[in-house]
Amino acid sequence: MQALILIPLFLSLINAAPTFSNTTVSNTTAPSTSLIQSLLLAPTAKDRLNLLPNPSDHVFDFNSPPPGTTTTGKGGHTVRADREGFPALIGTGVSMTLGFLGPCGFNTPHTHPRSSEINVVVKGSLVAEFQLENGAPNIINSVKTNQVTVFPQGALHTEFNPDCEDAVFVAGFASEDPGVQQAAQTLLGFEDDIVEAALGSLSGQDLEKWRAMVPANVALGVESCLKKCGIQKK
Repeated sequence: MQALILIPLFLSLINAAPTFSNTTVSNTTAPSTSLIQSLLLAPTAKDRLNLLPNPSDHVFDFNSPPPGTTTTGKGGHTVRADREGFPALIGTGVSMTLGFLGPCGFNTPHTHPRSSEINVVVKGSLVAEFQLENGAPNIINSVKTNQVTVFPQGALHTEFNPDCEDAVFVAGFASEDPGVQQAAQTLLGFEDDIVEAALGSLSGQDLEKWRAMVPANVALGVESCLKKCGIQKK
C-alpha cells in the first residue's frame, strides 16, 4: 500500500518528463556515503529529518537524476529513486522507478528480490508478463494507459512496449532497496562449467557467443515489433 500511495505524487512528473527519443540525462551530485550511513543509524525520524534540512533534499528529479540511478540500452532507459540515490527515502519503506521505453523497447526479464512491484502505465501500453515460481502459470497482460498491474516479490517478470510510439511506466516498491537482477545476464555470469551444465549442450566457444549476444537492458524487443516499426536491431 505504501508504494501505491506514492504513485499519484510522481505522476505529475510525467507531463514534464521528456519522451525517450528526446531524453537528455543531466547528472546532479550523488549523495555521500557518510550521509546515507548517518541516516541509517539515526535513532528517530526527527533525527533523520535534521540531517536533511533543506526542502530540496526531499525532491527527486527524474528529468535530471543523480549519477548511478539510470540504466540505458538501445530500447530506452529506466531511472530508479531508491535510498542510495534519494536518501530522503530512508525510513519510509518505499522506492520508485520510472521506465521510458522507446518503440519496441524491452525491459528484459528480471526479479526484485526484496519487494513486490506495482506498475502503472502512464503513456502508451505495455505487455507485462511474469512467472512466480516453478510450476506456476505464466501470467501475461496487455496493460493500457492508466491501468495497473502487479509483480509479486521475487517473480521473474518483464515489460515490453509492443507499439511504434514511446511508452512510460511508473513502478512502485514496498522497499527502499528492492534490488534488481536481470535473469539472462545473471545466469551467463556464472562459471563456464555451471552455465554449460545448466543449459545442456553449450560448449565453451558457444557460451562466449551467447554472452556476447545478450543485450544491455533496456533492450530492443521481439522481431515482429521491430519489423512493424521499421527498426534495425543491429
